[in-house]
Amino acid sequence: MSALSLFEGFGVELEYMIVDADSLNVLPIADTLMQSVSGRFEDVERGDLAWSNELVAHVIELKTNGPAANLDGLGDKFQREVAYVNERLAPFNARLMPTAMHPWMNPLRETRIWPHEYNDVYEAFHRIFDCRGHGWSNLQSTHLNLPFANDDEFARLHAAIRLTLPLLPALAASSPIVDGRVAAFRDVRLEFYRHNSDRVPLATGHVIPERVYSRGEYDAQVFQPLYRAIAPLDTANVLQEEFLNARGAIARFSRGAIEIRVLDIQERPVADIALLRLIVATIRALTDEQWTSLDQQKPWAEERLERLLLATIRDAGAAVIDDADYLHAFGMGNTRAPAAGIWRHLCDALAPQMPQDEMEAVKTVLDHGTLSERIVNATGTKPDRERLSRVYAQLCDCLAHNTAFLPDGI
Repeated sequence: MSALSLFEGFGVELEYMIVDADSLNVLPIADTLMQSVSGRFEDVERGDLAWSNELVAHVIELKTNGPAANLDGLGDKFQREVAYVNERLAPFNARLMPTAMHPWMNPLRETRIWPHEYNDVYEAFHRIFDCRGHGWSNLQSTHLNLPFANDDEFARLHAAIRLTLPLLPALAASSPIVDGRVAAFRDVRLEFYRHNSDRVPLATGHVIPERVYSRGEYDAQVFQPLYRAIAPLDTANVLQEEFLNARGAIARFSRGAIEIRVLDIQERPVADIALLRLIVATIRALTDEQWTSLDQQKPWAEERLERLLLATIRDAGAAVIDDADYLHAFGMGNTRAPAAGIWRHLCDALAPQMPQDEMEAVKTVLDHGTLSERIVNATGTKPDRERLSRVYAQLCDCLAHNTAFLPDGI
Protein backbone atom coordinates (compact mmCIF):
# COMPACT_ATOMS: atom_id res chain seq x y z
CA MET A 1 0.00 0.00 0.00
CA SER A 2 3.00 2.31 0.23
CA ALA A 3 2.31 3.95 -3.17
CA LEU A 4 -1.35 4.63 -2.38
CA SER A 5 -2.76 7.90 -1.10
CA LEU A 6 -5.73 8.39 1.20
CA PHE A 7 -8.69 6.15 0.32
CA GLU A 8 -7.07 4.82 -2.85
CA GLY A 9 -7.07 1.26 -1.49
CA PHE A 10 -8.69 -0.90 1.17
CA GLY A 11 -7.29 -3.95 2.91
CA VAL A 12 -10.00 -6.03 4.59
CA GLU A 13 -9.45 -9.09 6.80
CA LEU A 14 -12.25 -11.27 8.22
CA GLU A 15 -11.49 -13.87 10.90
CA TYR A 16 -13.73 -16.89 11.50
CA MET A 17 -13.77 -19.80 13.91
CA ILE A 18 -13.75 -23.38 12.64
CA VAL A 19 -16.16 -25.48 14.69
CA ASP A 20 -17.50 -29.02 14.72
CA ALA A 21 -20.71 -29.04 12.70
CA ASP A 22 -22.63 -30.95 15.40
CA SER A 23 -21.29 -29.81 18.77
CA LEU A 24 -20.13 -26.36 17.61
CA ASN A 25 -16.98 -26.81 19.72
CA VAL A 26 -13.85 -25.21 18.29
CA LEU A 27 -11.98 -27.47 15.91
CA PRO A 28 -8.24 -26.73 15.40
CA ILE A 29 -7.92 -27.85 11.78
CA ALA A 30 -7.03 -24.65 9.94
CA ASP A 31 -3.77 -26.27 8.84
CA THR A 32 -5.59 -29.35 7.55
CA LEU A 33 -8.03 -27.12 5.69
CA MET A 34 -5.29 -25.09 4.01
CA GLN A 35 -3.29 -28.17 3.11
CA SER A 36 -6.38 -29.76 1.55
CA VAL A 37 -6.64 -26.80 -0.83
CA SER A 38 -3.03 -25.92 -1.64
CA GLY A 39 -0.98 -28.86 -0.43
CA ARG A 40 0.92 -26.55 1.95
CA PHE A 41 0.52 -25.01 5.39
CA GLU A 42 0.82 -21.53 3.90
CA ASP A 43 -1.37 -18.69 2.66
CA VAL A 44 -3.88 -19.74 0.04
CA GLU A 45 -4.30 -17.25 -2.82
CA ARG A 46 -7.58 -17.38 -4.73
CA GLY A 47 -7.78 -14.46 -7.12
CA ASP A 48 -8.93 -11.28 -5.39
CA LEU A 49 -9.00 -12.97 -1.98
CA ALA A 50 -6.60 -15.04 0.07
CA TRP A 51 -6.59 -17.14 3.25
CA SER A 52 -4.16 -16.93 6.15
CA ASN A 53 -3.66 -18.71 9.42
CA GLU A 54 -3.76 -16.91 12.74
CA LEU A 55 -2.16 -17.45 16.16
CA VAL A 56 -4.42 -20.41 16.94
CA ALA A 57 -5.34 -23.35 14.75
CA HIS A 58 -9.12 -23.04 14.96
CA VAL A 59 -9.18 -19.62 13.23
CA ILE A 60 -8.97 -18.89 9.50
CA GLU A 61 -8.59 -15.40 8.07
CA LEU A 62 -10.10 -14.45 4.73
CA LYS A 63 -8.64 -11.26 3.27
CA THR A 64 -8.27 -9.13 0.19
CA ASN A 65 -5.28 -10.34 -1.80
CA GLY A 66 -3.56 -6.98 -1.63
CA PRO A 67 -5.46 -3.69 -1.44
CA ALA A 68 -8.82 -3.53 -3.17
CA ALA A 69 -9.42 -0.38 -5.23
CA ASN A 70 -12.79 0.08 -3.53
CA LEU A 71 -15.31 -1.76 -1.34
CA ASP A 72 -17.78 -2.40 -4.18
CA GLY A 73 -18.74 -6.06 -4.45
CA LEU A 74 -16.46 -7.17 -1.63
CA GLY A 75 -19.34 -8.47 0.46
CA ASP A 76 -20.39 -10.84 -2.33
CA LYS A 77 -16.80 -11.94 -2.96
CA PHE A 78 -16.27 -12.77 0.71
CA GLN A 79 -19.65 -14.54 0.85
CA ARG A 80 -18.66 -16.79 -2.05
CA GLU A 81 -15.38 -17.54 -0.31
CA VAL A 82 -17.22 -18.43 2.91
CA ALA A 83 -19.33 -20.88 0.89
CA TYR A 84 -16.20 -22.44 -0.60
CA VAL A 85 -14.50 -22.76 2.78
CA ASN A 86 -17.61 -24.42 4.23
CA GLU A 87 -17.62 -26.79 1.26
CA ARG A 88 -13.99 -27.74 1.98
CA LEU A 89 -14.75 -28.15 5.69
CA ALA A 90 -17.75 -30.44 5.15
CA PRO A 91 -15.68 -33.67 4.80
CA PHE A 92 -14.25 -32.93 8.27
CA ASN A 93 -17.77 -32.40 9.68
CA ALA A 94 -16.82 -28.78 10.30
CA ARG A 95 -18.16 -25.34 9.46
CA LEU A 96 -17.38 -21.66 10.01
CA MET A 97 -18.84 -19.76 12.95
CA PRO A 98 -19.10 -15.95 13.00
CA THR A 99 -19.01 -13.48 15.92
CA ALA A 100 -15.98 -12.23 17.81
CA MET A 101 -15.82 -14.85 20.57
CA HIS A 102 -16.78 -18.48 20.94
CA PRO A 103 -19.48 -18.59 23.63
CA TRP A 104 -18.17 -21.57 25.61
CA MET A 105 -14.58 -22.24 24.51
CA ASN A 106 -12.20 -23.10 27.35
CA PRO A 107 -8.88 -21.55 26.25
CA LEU A 108 -6.82 -23.34 28.91
CA ARG A 109 -7.94 -26.69 27.57
CA GLU A 110 -8.63 -26.04 23.90
CA THR A 111 -5.93 -23.62 22.68
CA ARG A 112 -3.64 -25.02 19.99
CA ILE A 113 -0.96 -22.62 18.78
CA TRP A 114 -0.32 -22.64 15.02
CA PRO A 115 2.59 -25.12 14.68
CA HIS A 116 3.87 -24.33 11.19
CA GLU A 117 5.43 -21.33 9.41
CA TYR A 118 5.82 -18.23 11.62
CA ASN A 119 5.60 -20.46 14.69
CA ASP A 120 8.70 -18.83 16.23
CA VAL A 121 6.79 -15.56 16.53
CA TYR A 122 3.69 -17.23 17.94
CA GLU A 123 5.74 -19.21 20.44
CA ALA A 124 7.49 -16.02 21.55
CA PHE A 125 4.12 -14.40 22.23
CA HIS A 126 3.00 -17.57 24.02
CA ARG A 127 6.12 -17.74 26.17
CA ILE A 128 5.82 -14.11 27.25
CA PHE A 129 2.06 -13.63 27.53
CA ASP A 130 0.64 -17.20 27.82
CA CYS A 131 -1.80 -17.27 24.93
CA ARG A 132 -4.12 -19.77 26.62
CA GLY A 133 -6.57 -17.01 27.42
CA HIS A 134 -9.61 -15.45 25.81
CA GLY A 135 -7.67 -12.30 24.91
CA TRP A 136 -5.33 -14.30 22.69
CA SER A 137 -7.01 -17.52 21.58
CA ASN A 138 -10.71 -16.65 21.54
CA LEU A 139 -11.21 -13.46 19.60
CA GLN A 140 -12.12 -12.91 15.96
CA SER A 141 -12.24 -9.49 14.37
CA THR A 142 -12.55 -7.53 11.18
CA HIS A 143 -9.45 -5.52 10.28
CA LEU A 144 -9.48 -2.51 8.00
CA ASN A 145 -6.26 -1.18 6.45
CA LEU A 146 -6.32 2.38 5.07
CA PRO A 147 -3.35 3.80 3.14
CA PHE A 148 -1.31 6.97 3.44
CA ALA A 149 1.48 8.19 1.17
CA ASN A 150 3.46 10.57 3.40
CA ASP A 151 3.59 12.21 6.81
CA ASP A 152 0.95 14.78 5.93
CA GLU A 153 -1.53 12.09 4.93
CA PHE A 154 -0.59 9.98 7.93
CA ALA A 155 -1.34 12.91 10.25
CA ARG A 156 -4.78 13.49 8.74
CA LEU A 157 -5.67 9.80 8.74
CA HIS A 158 -4.33 9.09 12.21
CA ALA A 159 -6.16 12.05 13.73
CA ALA A 160 -9.44 10.99 12.13
CA ILE A 161 -9.10 7.33 13.13
CA ARG A 162 -8.20 8.20 16.74
CA LEU A 163 -11.34 10.30 16.99
CA THR A 164 -13.55 7.57 15.49
CA LEU A 165 -12.28 4.58 17.50
CA PRO A 166 -14.50 5.09 20.59
CA LEU A 167 -17.64 4.81 18.44
CA LEU A 168 -16.76 1.54 16.72
CA PRO A 169 -17.99 -0.93 19.39
CA ALA A 170 -21.36 0.88 19.28
CA LEU A 171 -21.66 -0.27 15.66
CA ALA A 172 -19.80 -3.58 15.54
CA ALA A 173 -19.94 -5.29 18.97
CA SER A 174 -20.70 -9.01 18.55
CA SER A 175 -19.19 -10.62 21.65
CA PRO A 176 -21.57 -10.57 24.63
CA ILE A 177 -21.00 -14.14 25.85
CA VAL A 178 -17.94 -15.85 27.34
CA ASP A 179 -17.54 -19.06 29.35
CA GLY A 180 -21.18 -19.86 28.66
CA ARG A 181 -22.49 -16.73 30.36
CA VAL A 182 -23.69 -13.30 29.29
CA ALA A 183 -20.90 -10.90 30.21
CA ALA A 184 -21.14 -7.45 31.74
CA PHE A 185 -19.76 -6.06 28.48
CA ARG A 186 -21.41 -6.06 25.09
CA ASP A 187 -17.95 -6.08 23.51
CA VAL A 188 -16.22 -8.47 25.86
CA ARG A 189 -13.64 -9.28 23.17
CA LEU A 190 -12.28 -5.76 23.47
CA GLU A 191 -12.36 -5.94 27.26
CA PHE A 192 -10.11 -9.02 27.09
CA TYR A 193 -8.06 -7.50 24.27
CA ARG A 194 -7.10 -4.42 26.24
CA HIS A 195 -5.71 -6.63 29.02
CA ASN A 196 -4.05 -9.40 27.00
CA SER A 197 -0.62 -7.71 27.15
CA ASP A 198 -0.73 -6.56 30.79
CA ARG A 199 2.71 -8.06 31.35
CA VAL A 200 4.03 -5.38 28.96
CA PRO A 201 1.44 -2.59 29.27
CA LEU A 202 3.06 -0.46 26.55
CA ALA A 203 2.01 -3.05 23.96
CA THR A 204 -1.65 -2.00 24.13
CA GLY A 205 -1.36 1.35 25.87
CA HIS A 206 -4.77 2.98 26.19
CA VAL A 207 -5.98 1.15 23.03
CA ILE A 208 -6.45 4.67 21.65
CA PRO A 209 -3.04 5.46 20.10
CA GLU A 210 -0.92 8.40 21.17
CA ARG A 211 -1.09 11.88 19.63
CA VAL A 212 1.72 11.32 17.13
CA TYR A 213 1.46 12.59 13.57
CA SER A 214 4.66 11.64 11.73
CA ARG A 215 6.75 8.53 11.23
CA GLY A 216 9.56 9.97 13.32
CA GLU A 217 7.25 10.83 16.22
CA TYR A 218 5.65 7.40 16.07
CA ASP A 219 8.98 5.63 16.16
CA ALA A 220 10.25 7.74 19.06
CA GLN A 221 7.09 7.71 21.17
CA VAL A 222 5.54 4.31 20.40
CA PHE A 223 7.90 1.81 18.80
CA GLN A 224 11.18 2.46 20.60
CA PRO A 225 9.69 2.55 24.15
CA LEU A 226 7.78 -0.64 23.33
CA TYR A 227 10.85 -2.41 21.96
CA ARG A 228 12.81 -1.45 25.08
CA ALA A 229 10.01 -2.72 27.31
CA ILE A 230 9.81 -6.13 25.60
CA ALA A 231 13.59 -6.62 25.26
CA PRO A 232 14.22 -8.32 28.64
CA LEU A 233 11.54 -10.89 27.79
CA ASP A 234 12.39 -11.21 24.09
CA THR A 235 16.10 -11.95 24.21
CA ALA A 236 16.08 -13.42 20.68
CA ASN A 237 14.62 -10.17 19.30
CA VAL A 238 11.82 -12.05 17.56
CA LEU A 239 9.16 -9.47 18.45
CA GLN A 240 11.01 -6.22 17.72
CA GLU A 241 8.65 -5.48 14.83
CA GLU A 242 5.63 -3.30 14.03
CA PHE A 243 3.26 -6.19 14.72
CA LEU A 244 4.11 -6.04 18.44
CA ASN A 245 2.04 -2.86 18.65
CA ALA A 246 -1.43 -3.88 19.90
CA ARG A 247 -3.26 -0.56 19.98
CA GLY A 248 -6.74 -0.33 18.55
CA ALA A 249 -5.28 1.22 15.40
CA ILE A 250 -1.67 0.51 14.49
CA ALA A 251 0.61 2.27 12.05
CA ARG A 252 2.10 -0.16 9.55
CA PHE A 253 4.76 2.05 7.94
CA SER A 254 6.21 -0.99 6.16
CA ARG A 255 3.01 -1.17 4.10
CA GLY A 256 2.02 2.52 4.25
CA ALA A 257 -1.25 1.91 6.07
CA ILE A 258 -3.04 2.23 9.38
CA GLU A 259 -4.78 -0.96 10.50
CA ILE A 260 -7.97 -0.62 12.58
CA ARG A 261 -8.32 -3.58 14.95
CA VAL A 262 -11.24 -2.84 17.29
CA LEU A 263 -14.05 -4.16 15.07
CA ASP A 264 -15.86 -7.35 16.08
CA ILE A 265 -16.77 -9.54 13.11
CA GLN A 266 -20.43 -9.73 12.06
CA GLU A 267 -22.75 -12.59 11.11
CA ARG A 268 -22.19 -12.26 7.33
CA PRO A 269 -19.66 -10.49 5.10
CA VAL A 270 -22.11 -7.99 3.61
CA ALA A 271 -22.71 -6.67 7.13
CA ASP A 272 -18.98 -6.27 7.72
CA ILE A 273 -18.49 -4.42 4.43
CA ALA A 274 -21.54 -2.23 5.08
CA LEU A 275 -20.20 -1.16 8.46
CA LEU A 276 -16.76 -0.61 6.96
CA ARG A 277 -18.21 1.62 4.26
CA LEU A 278 -19.96 3.79 6.86
CA ILE A 279 -16.80 3.92 8.98
CA VAL A 280 -14.67 4.84 5.96
CA ALA A 281 -17.14 7.58 5.00
CA THR A 282 -16.93 8.95 8.55
CA ILE A 283 -13.14 8.90 8.60
CA ARG A 284 -13.04 10.50 5.17
CA ALA A 285 -15.36 13.30 6.28
CA LEU A 286 -13.03 13.97 9.20
CA THR A 287 -9.93 14.02 6.99
CA ASP A 288 -11.81 16.46 4.74
CA GLU A 289 -12.49 18.57 7.87
CA GLN A 290 -16.22 18.45 7.19
CA TRP A 291 -17.20 19.08 10.83
CA THR A 292 -13.97 20.05 12.57
CA SER A 293 -10.47 21.10 11.52
CA LEU A 294 -7.35 18.97 11.67
CA ASP A 295 -5.92 21.32 14.30
CA GLN A 296 -9.00 20.63 16.42
CA GLN A 297 -8.76 16.87 15.92
CA LYS A 298 -5.08 16.45 16.78
CA PRO A 299 -5.03 17.45 20.49
CA TRP A 300 -7.55 14.90 21.77
CA ALA A 301 -5.83 13.06 24.65
CA GLU A 302 -5.92 9.28 24.51
CA GLU A 303 -7.21 9.16 28.11
CA ARG A 304 -10.21 11.33 27.19
CA LEU A 305 -11.04 9.17 24.18
CA GLU A 306 -10.42 6.00 26.19
CA ARG A 307 -13.16 6.98 28.63
CA LEU A 308 -15.64 7.05 25.77
CA LEU A 309 -14.31 3.79 24.36
CA LEU A 310 -14.79 2.05 27.70
CA ALA A 311 -18.43 3.16 27.68
CA THR A 312 -19.11 1.63 24.26
CA ILE A 313 -17.18 -1.55 25.17
CA ARG A 314 -19.56 -1.91 28.11
CA ASP A 315 -22.87 -0.80 26.58
CA ALA A 316 -22.37 -0.74 22.79
CA GLY A 317 -25.00 1.44 21.14
CA ALA A 318 -26.72 2.20 24.43
CA ALA A 319 -23.61 3.91 25.82
CA VAL A 320 -24.22 7.58 26.60
CA ILE A 321 -21.62 9.93 25.13
CA ASP A 322 -21.62 12.97 27.40
CA ASP A 323 -18.72 14.94 25.94
CA ALA A 324 -20.19 17.92 24.06
CA ASP A 325 -16.90 18.67 22.30
CA TYR A 326 -16.78 15.12 21.02
CA LEU A 327 -20.30 15.32 19.66
CA HIS A 328 -19.44 18.65 18.03
CA ALA A 329 -16.49 16.97 16.27
CA PHE A 330 -19.07 14.91 14.35
CA GLY A 331 -21.37 17.81 13.55
CA MET A 332 -23.80 17.38 16.45
CA GLY A 333 -24.96 20.19 18.70
CA ASN A 334 -26.05 17.96 21.59
CA THR A 335 -24.38 17.87 24.98
CA ARG A 336 -25.07 14.13 25.35
CA ALA A 337 -26.37 11.37 23.09
CA PRO A 338 -26.48 7.58 22.91
CA ALA A 339 -23.67 6.20 20.77
CA ALA A 340 -26.24 4.58 18.48
CA GLY A 341 -27.75 8.04 17.96
CA ILE A 342 -24.40 9.34 16.77
CA TRP A 343 -24.25 6.57 14.19
CA ARG A 344 -27.81 7.32 13.09
CA HIS A 345 -26.78 10.95 12.61
CA LEU A 346 -23.69 9.90 10.64
CA CYS A 347 -25.67 7.44 8.56
CA ASP A 348 -28.17 10.13 7.64
CA ALA A 349 -25.37 12.54 6.71
CA LEU A 350 -23.43 10.00 4.67
CA ALA A 351 -26.25 7.85 3.23
CA PRO A 352 -25.65 8.85 -0.42
CA GLN A 353 -22.36 6.94 -0.28
CA MET A 354 -24.06 3.66 0.75
CA PRO A 355 -25.35 1.01 -1.72
CA GLN A 356 -28.88 -0.19 -0.96
CA ASP A 357 -28.01 -3.71 0.26
CA GLU A 358 -25.36 -2.32 2.57
CA MET A 359 -27.71 0.39 3.83
CA GLU A 360 -30.15 -2.35 4.82
CA ALA A 361 -27.41 -4.09 6.80
CA VAL A 362 -26.57 -0.84 8.60
CA LYS A 363 -30.25 -0.23 9.31
CA THR A 364 -30.44 -3.67 10.93
CA VAL A 365 -27.90 -2.43 13.46
CA LEU A 366 -29.51 0.97 13.90
CA ASP A 367 -33.04 -0.44 14.23
CA HIS A 368 -32.38 -3.64 16.16
CA GLY A 369 -29.08 -3.03 17.93
CA THR A 370 -25.56 -4.33 17.44
CA LEU A 371 -25.17 -8.04 16.77
CA SER A 372 -24.13 -8.35 20.41
CA GLU A 373 -27.38 -6.81 21.60
CA ARG A 374 -29.39 -9.00 19.22
CA ILE A 375 -27.62 -12.11 20.50
CA VAL A 376 -28.52 -11.27 24.10
CA ASN A 377 -32.12 -10.61 23.04
CA ALA A 378 -32.13 -14.12 21.58
CA THR A 379 -30.37 -15.96 24.41
CA GLY A 380 -31.83 -14.11 27.38
CA THR A 381 -29.62 -13.02 30.23
CA LYS A 382 -29.14 -16.51 31.73
CA PRO A 383 -29.03 -18.96 28.85
CA ASP A 384 -28.31 -22.65 29.26
CA ARG A 385 -26.05 -24.57 26.88
CA GLU A 386 -28.98 -25.77 24.77
CA ARG A 387 -30.15 -22.21 24.22
CA LEU A 388 -26.65 -21.02 23.34
CA SER A 389 -26.25 -23.90 20.90
CA ARG A 390 -29.50 -23.02 19.12
CA VAL A 391 -28.60 -19.35 18.83
CA TYR A 392 -25.05 -19.94 17.61
CA ALA A 393 -26.22 -22.60 15.17
CA GLN A 394 -28.50 -19.95 13.69
CA LEU A 395 -25.54 -17.55 13.51
CA CYS A 396 -23.58 -20.21 11.59
CA ASP A 397 -26.56 -20.51 9.23
CA CYS A 398 -26.63 -16.72 8.79
CA LEU A 399 -23.00 -16.84 7.71
CA ALA A 400 -23.56 -19.79 5.40
CA HIS A 401 -26.69 -18.37 3.74
CA ASN A 402 -26.01 -14.61 3.82
CA THR A 403 -28.93 -13.68 6.08
CA ALA A 404 -29.17 -11.08 8.81
CA PHE A 405 -29.43 -12.33 12.37
CA LEU A 406 -32.68 -11.32 13.98
CA PRO A 407 -33.77 -13.03 17.22
CA ASP A 408 -37.45 -13.43 16.21
CA GLY A 409 -38.61 -16.99 16.27
CA ILE A 410 -35.61 -18.59 18.00
